[in-house]
Amino acid sequence: MIQQSSTESIIREIKRKTRKKYTCEEKIRIVLEGLRGEMGIAEICRRESIHAKMYYKY
Repeated sequence: MIQQSSTESIIREIKRKTRKKYTCEEKIRIVLEGLRGEMGIAEICRRESIHAKMYYKY
C-alpha cells in the first residue's frame, strides 16, 4: 500500500512538471484562430493538444 501511494505521487509530480504552460500571446492566438472560423474548434484543440473545455475557458 505504501509503495502504491509513493508511485502515484511520483506520477502526479511528473505530470505537473511536464504540463504545457501557454503564454498570454499563445492563448490569444489560439482564441483568434477559433474566432476567424477557418478551422473548427475541435480541430484547433487537437492540433494544440488541449481539451475543448480549456479553449472555452480562455
